[in-house]
Amino acid sequence: MKGYTIPRTSTGLSSLVPAPPWHYVGDFLVVDYWADPDAVRSILPEGLDPHPDTGRCAAVFADWQSCSEDGDELLDPVRSHYREFFIVANALLDGEEVTTCPFIWVDQDFALARGWIQGFPKKLGAVWMTRTFGLGGPADPGYTTGARHGATCSARGRAIADMTLKIAGVSEDGPKHNAPPIVNVRHFPRLAAGRHDEPQVHELVRSLSRDRAGTPAWEGDATLELFGAPGEEHHLLAPVKVGKGYRFTFGYTVDDQDVVRDLTAQEVPA
Repeated sequence: MKGYTIPRTSTGLSSLVPAPPWHYVGDFLVVDYWADPDAVRSILPEGLDPHPDTGRCAAVFADWQSCSEDGDELLDPVRSHYREFFIVANALLDGEEVTTCPFIWVDQDFALARGWIQGFPKKLGAVWMTRTFGLGGPADPGYTTGARHGATCSARGRAIADMTLKIAGVSEDGPKHNAPPIVNVRHFPRLAAGRHDEPQVHELVRSLSRDRAGTPAWEGDATLELFGAPGEEHHLLAPVKVGKGYRFTFGYTVDDQDVVRDLTAQEVPA
């Protein structure tokens, strides 16, 4: 049987996610902000310590295009296009500044499965972002001073997040709260009764990427709202202070990750 992920067949053509490397490029809307420090501490996984500026977070919308090594997905865009919204919180790993992603929504199944493989806790949602095409005009805000961009995320018919940005100019250094490397938890539980606190995989992993490239970032005043919804807890990280917002394009390749720590020996809530 062939295939990087299920479903696996004699040809492997049905596999939901092709084998790495995975190449990405996307348009981003990012807002640096601060949440309640106690709320941030409550979502940090085992192995990470609170950042000295404990409430530091970033909210990120991304409109992605991705492909595997042969690039065939680019000729069938339903397999290459997706959008997502996620939150990262700042933390420390053995004294090093890192980020971690406790909440993320995505609108395509292959991106959800690919995220779980990498330790991103993805759920399905509906994500929309203002687009720009380089022509200008009433329907194309572009990156001129005063240009307005927005994004929304909903899931299960409920609002999750709204973001807006009004561009003031080119940023000198871009967003700061999502800049450190990202460290997440890969977690795959057992089905057996009585062993739910003994996951088959429970490890702290650091995301790795290469061939990173990006445009300048444009910055300006931003707004961010996170909404409570049944079965969701992201609103615990609602902003108590909002910093600048940013718009830019960024690309990279993923084909590996580091296992920072095996957490399977530690007690995990069922």
